[in-house]
Amino acid sequence: MAVPLKYNLRSLRVRWRSTIATTLGVALVVAVFVMVMSLDRGMRATYISTGDARNLMALRKGATAESSSQIGREDARRIKYTPGIARTEKGEPLASAEIIVLALLERIEGGSANVQVRGLGPVGLELRPQIRIVEGRMFAAGRREVIVSRKIAERFVHCRVGESFRSGTTAWQVVGIFDAQKTAFESEIWMDADECREVFKRDFYGAVLLRPVDAVAAATLTERLHNDKTLNVKVVTETAYYQEQTKSAGLFQFIASFLAVIMSVGAAFSAMNTMYAAVGARTREIGTLRVLGFRRRDIYTSILIESMLLSLLGGALGCLLALPMNGLATGTMSQTTFAEVAFEFRITAELLAKGLIFALVMGVIGGLLPARLAARKPVLDALRAV
Repeated sequence: MAVPLKYNLRSLRVRWRSTIATTLGVALVVAVFVMVMSLDRGMRATYISTGDARNLMALRKGATAESSSQIGREDARRIKYTPGIARTEKGEPLASAEIIVLALLERIEGGSANVQVRGLGPVGLELRPQIRIVEGRMFAAGRREVIVSRKIAERFVHCRVGESFRSGTTAWQVVGIFDAQKTAFESEIWMDADECREVFKRDFYGAVLLRPVDAVAAATLTERLHNDKTLNVKVVTETAYYQEQTKSAGLFQFIASFLAVIMSVGAAFSAMNTMYAAVGARTREIGTLRVLGFRRRDIYTSILIESMLLSLLGGALGCLLALPMNGLATGTMSQTTFAEVAFEFRITAELLAKGLIFALVMGVIGGLLPARLAARKPVLDALRAV
């Protein structure tokens, strides 16, 4: 017959000091695990939600990002006027030759970081309908004007409407703030592409963003540009490009895995020590349980369940400690562009469930040996214990 669960609950309550110590240890491990994994989730969600499935992006073959791609001005013009591209109301191709550069800006909380500056063409905003200017106006070409994302305005000095910041020898006037709907554009400053090339001394563009007339035109256009050996470009959908950038979140996955392994070993040993102490302190109780007719496997299961309860309690507390981080904005350097990427902690129900499972595994590992020790105690030796 099974040992009553209330026996284990009473044991945890009676030995409350060791219970609290072990619970806090497991809670700390689970909280760190959930928070680091939520960073990875936040960055991935930022990139995955970026882009429009209707748009295509032309990049230099071999380039892994816009910042490392180079498309000459004449090649960019040829791409823009390739048949199959949709037109604006004015009859202009719905295509934007763009370039990415970096600007070193001061953070409001201190220190400095590279910020990604995007030079875009006149229809660049039209190609991104999810972007809304929420304060001020769109920049005007040739006047050293920029618009910045809401996240950039909140994190860096001199980035509010009416203020100006310097990059090199040039002062840029902030005339607008845009809301990028939690996409990768939250980490960018936008200005006119040709003005950006002039000031930052670039004789090329990084990519051409364009919108085909329809799906059939998209396939034809992609094949035509791929087969044009003089252009030497590759064409991908905008959404596929940003999904590929999620590889820059690999650092967080490595950190999360490394911390999880190191800290879980410590937490498992903490749970093991607690259970060993609990078994040692109630040797007579275990002997009495055997006399009352409880089998070895019943006692083994009871001690293992107690360890799992202890760890689950710590896991639940760890999840609660991590929850306030959900939605908190932060930033880190992208391994691809070497610029700061703004994103939010994303703590989902799935991630909390994984935190609890993680705690449960630690409880099982920590309780296996103590449970085995308790189950193998000879009845007479246990009853004679002082």
